[in-house]
Order: sequence, then structure tokens, then C-alpha cells
Amino acid sequence: MKRNILLGLVIVSMLGLSALDAYAGDKKRRGTAGASQLLIPVTARNASLGASLTSGLSDLSGLEAIYSNPAGLVNNQGTGAIFSRMEYVADIGVNYFGVAQSFGQSTLAFTVTSWDFGAIPKQTELSPEITSVTYDASFVTAGLTYARQFTDRIAAGATMKVVTESIDDVSGSAVAVDAGMTYVVGESGLRLGVSLKNIGTAMNYSGVGLTRQVRIPGQAPDATNNALQLESEGVELPSLLNFGVAYTREMGAGALVTVLGNFRSNSFDQDQYSGGIEVNLFEMLDLRGGFEMTPDQDLTMFTGANFGAGLNVEFGGTMLHLDYAYRATDFFDNVQMFTLGVDL
Repeated sequence: MKRNILLGLVIVSMLGLSALDAYAGDKKRRGTAGASQLLIPVTARNASLGASLTSGLSDLSGLEAIYSNPAGLVNNQGTGAIFSRMEYVADIGVNYFGVAQSFGQSTLAFTVTSWDFGAIPKQTELSPEITSVTYDASFVTAGLTYARQFTDRIAAGATMKVVTESIDDVSGSAVAVDAGMTYVVGESGLRLGVSLKNIGTAMNYSGVGLTRQVRIPGQAPDATNNALQLESEGVELPSLLNFGVAYTREMGAGALVTVLGNFRSNSFDQDQYSGGIEVNLFEMLDLRGGFEMTPDQDLTMFTGANFGAGLNVEFGGTMLHLDYAYRATDFFDNVQMFTLGVDL
């Protein structure tokens, strides 16, 4: 059994590496992918632990696990719901909502992430001055996740998601898939995980905003301008491969300590190393800290330091989870996040 499980993990890893090699880039490809919002953790526990939850945790909410590894959805043992609010930089708000339901060994979930940019002053080539005229922009990602517990040690899952972007009268869309596996190493407290994310179609844009009124060379001076539709070439999604490990150990009565590590191989950016530590006290209070490192840390606005805390309270069979995360940044206000989860 162990040999089969390890073989399965190796095959998934090889498939993931093959997919990444197909799009593998160097420093010249940094920033050439679209939909970079898919790389931002949208729940407090993920953010505070440095986005290092690929291996999952035994008490991790399945709806929180989806971002790092769809296989973690199997942690949802009944009906679950989650809502998260992130105050991002530049007064940008990010909302995340999800519901999940387990069916024996299988679990199904639906999630939506929405970015709110507020009202933006409209400026054009002909009217560059800022006036009271504004326009809206939004990012929305909707996902459907299925996960299954195959044995008491191994689980797998996949997410099909639709990514849409709009700004004024131009919009774009793409379809992507995430997939992953988790493996629990017996009663040792060790967990392993691998996930492949954002494999899908190119993001293509269309809309009347890409129409321009032009005059054809040689056209009569009094002729009507012609409408020219600019064609979007499209951009690839930021595909990546995660490898994660977590180790949990009991430290005295009522205290559990978990140490996590993660390696992320990015197709269109520099690789990332992250880790975190979580201390759980009496199954009620969580204290968390994490870090994220890249070879050129100065190319990101984040300092790499993340902190957070969580409170778990049970009311008549209903478990409530309230989590907070803080991410330190350079140049901008620090990012803060609140997440509320309910398990029935």
C-alpha cells in the first residue's frame, strides 16, 4: 500500500512538472502571465501561515484548504460555509465566499472570489483630466470543487473554475483547473501534499472598449470614420506547482504545535519558499506566524512576514471559526484579513 501511495504521489508530481516545463520560463517571462489575482491567498489562515498549506492540516476547514490544495476539502465532514474579507492595498477589497457539503467519502463545494476596486475616475486620450465621471472594474473567480477520501491516508481533489475580469467596457474570461493530493504518514503527525494550479485557457479580452474610429489611408476627407476592432492576443494564466509538508506534535496538555513548509514552482515568476508555525491551545485559540521568500525579494511588495490568530468556539454542535491575518508590505498599507467559518 505504501509503495502504491508513494508511486501515485510521484506520478502526480511528474505530471505537474511536465505541465510546467511546457510553459517554463526564465527571468524574461516574469510578469507576462495574466490573472495574477489567482496567486493571492484569500483566507486568513492561508495568509498568516505564508500560503504553506498544500499538505493540509487535520483541523483545517475544507473551504480554506481549497486555495492551496483541492484535496483538503475532504476535511469538511458535514455542511460548511465560509466568508472572508481582505483589505488589500490601494483601498481594494476582496471578498471570498464558499459552501460545502460532504456525501460519505466525497465532498462538493462552490466558491466565489470577488475583487472590488471601487469607483475609478475616468480618463481618456481625449479627456485626460480627472472629473466626476467614473467607471468600475472587477475580478470574479467562481469554482466548483470535488474531493474524495480514498483511504484513511490518501485524498485527492480537483477544482474547475471560471475566471472573469472587467474594466469599463472591456472584459475577459478564462477557464482553469486545479488538482492535488494529500497523504497522511500514519500516526506520526506528518502530512505531505502536492497540487497543480491554474492550468487552463488563455485570458482573452473583448468589448466595445477595444473599438477605435479610424480613417483609412486615401479615404475622402468628408467620408465617415470606420470602426476598427482591436483583437486581443490573450495571456496565459499563472500556472504553478506546490509541494508541501506539515508536522504536528503535542507539546504538553492542551497544546499542539504544527510546523509547515512549502515550495512553489511558478511558470511565469520566480520560485517561492514559504513556511509557518501554528500553536493551538486547548483546541480553542490558534497563534500563527509565517514567511514567504523569493530569490529576489525586492521584486515583490510584500516583506515576507505574516502573522495571525484564530478562535474556535462551539455552540450546540455548530463550530464557529474566526481568524485574522496580517501581511506586512513595503510602500503600501499592510494587508489585513478576517475570515468567519461555520461547520454544522
